[in-house]
Amino acid sequence: MQNSPSKRPTLTRVIAAVAIVFGALTLKEGGAVLFGDGTARTAAGHFVPFVVWFNFLAGFAYIVAGVGLWMQQRWAAWLAVGVAVATAIAFAAFGMRVLGGGAYEMRTVWAMTLRTLLWAAIAALSWRLTSGRSGAMR
Repeated sequence: MQNSPSKRPTLTRVIAAVAIVFGALTLKEGGAVLFGDGTARTAAGHFVPFVVWFNFLAGFAYIVAGVGLWMQQRWAAWLAVGVAVATAIAFAAFGMRVLGGGAYEMRTVWAMTLRTLLWAAIAALSWRLTSGRSGAMR
């Protein structure tokens, strides 16, 4: 199914908004665990520090990618692909830790699954919107 040229900017803006909102929420939640008082850390349970740090730092990339997509910049599709790949690698590293017997929260499994699938979808859609279509993105 091909998107008509008139629907591309709307779809791109929706994807961009999702990326920006997701990034802001990621920064808020990750920042609360990393820099907040003990309440957020306690509520996080057996969080895995490298996963929280990765997600927190990735939140900045989410926002940058979202802004780039909003502005219909081709580099934003490349950034979305990079975010998707980096998230999958972080998820795999988390999986190795779990298999090695490390403590973790099941909600981290679900959150990383969501992040990986969401960014794979954003990357695929933004790539499709930019590939080989003149005027799709600059």
